[in-house]
Amino acid sequence: MPTLDETMQRVLALPREAGTSGSVAARAAVAEHLAALGYRVDLQRFSFHPSALHGFPVFGAGLGGLGLLLLPLLMAGGAPPWAAALLLVGGVASLAALAVGIGLGWLPLGGEARQDANLVATRGHGRVERWIVAHLDTKAQVQSMAGRLVAVWVIGLAVAALLALALVRVGGPVPLGAAGTGAALAVLAGALAGRGRLRGASPGARDNGTGVAAALAAASGAAATTGILITGAEEFGMVGARVFARARGPLLQGAAILNFDTIDQEGELSLVCHDARGAEFARAEAPRLAAAGLAPRIRRLPLGIFTDSLPFARAGVPAVTIGRLTWRTLRTIHTPRDTSDGLSFDLAERVGRAVGGMQVPPGPGARQHD
Repeated sequence: MPTLDETMQRVLALPREAGTSGSVAARAAVAEHLAALGYRVDLQRFSFHPSALHGFPVFGAGLGGLGLLLLPLLMAGGAPPWAAALLLVGGVASLAALAVGIGLGWLPLGGEARQDANLVATRGHGRVERWIVAHLDTKAQVQSMAGRLVAVWVIGLAVAALLALALVRVGGPVPLGAAGTGAALAVLAGALAGRGRLRGASPGARDNGTGVAAALAAASGAAATTGILITGAEEFGMVGARVFARARGPLLQGAAILNFDTIDQEGELSLVCHDARGAEFARAEAPRLAAAGLAPRIRRLPLGIFTDSLPFARAGVPAVTIGRLTWRTLRTIHTPRDTSDGLSFDLAERVGRAVGGMQVPPGPGARQHD
C-alpha cells in the first residue's frame, strides 16, 4: 500500500481547486490510500457554483455605495432625522441577505456549475460514532486569509461607525468631517472585500494538505466505529460539509465530528468549537492530545473564519475543528505561497495518530507557541 508520504506527494502535486482535474486526481490518491487501509470508500457527488465566493465582495461593494448614499442624509438639515438610520438598517439587512444567498449558492451570479464530491470511508457495518473530517480543495485569491480577516474587521468598524453617525443625525446634522470619515471607511471596507476574487492557483500545503495528512494518519489506527469524511468545495462555502450534513442524517445520529483544518508547525494547537455541545466534545478529546504532549487550547471560532465543523454544529451535531496556525500562516494560506517548502507534516501526523487512538510519545516541538 502507499505510504502516507507517497500519498501526500500525489495530493500536493497539483492545485486542487474544487471541480478541477487537480481535485479529481488528489481525491483518487486519497481514496486509494483509504481503500488500502481496509475502508469501504464511496463518492458523494454534488454540484456547486463558483460564484459563491462573490458574496463577500458584493456585500463590501454595497456597503461602500451605501456609505456614499448616506452622506447627504447625514449632513442635510432638510432630510428627516431618522432617514439615515432607516436607509442604513434596511440597506445592511438587504446586503446581508443578498451576500448569504450568493455565498450559499442560492443566487448564482453567472458561470456554469461545477461538479465535485465528498469521499465517505467506513469500516465494518456498525454505527459510526465519530467522523474524522478534512477538506481536500484549495483556492488562491488576491488576498490571503489574513487579508480577509482585516476586511471583515474593517467592515464591522464601518457598519458601527455609520450606525453611530445615523444615531447622531437624529439629534441634528452631522459635520462634514465626521460624515466623510464614515463614508470613506465604508468605501475602504468595500475595496478590501473586493480583493476576495480568485486569482492564480495554490498547492494548499498548509490549507489543507496538513489536515488531509492528519486525517489519513488517524485513519490508519482508528476503531471501526470511526468514519473518514474528505470533503470537497469547502473553500466555496463549506459545500461538501453542508451536503453531507443535509443528506446523511442517519449516519450522523449519535455521532460527533472532528475536523482537521490547517495544522502548521507554528502556533498554539486549538480545539475550536461553536456551541456547548462542541465544547463538551472538545473537553473529551483534549486528553488524547495532551497525552502526546500537544496541550490543546479550547476556544470558539474567531469572527471571519469558517470551517467544515460549522455546518454540523448548526445541524445539532457535536463538532470541533483542530488547527494550529499563526498570523504568518494566515498571511500565506489562500495564496500561491502556500507550498510545502520548509513545511513538515510530522506534527499533523502526530495529531492524527493521537486522535485516532494510537499511542504517540511526546515529541520535540510539541508545545511550541507563537
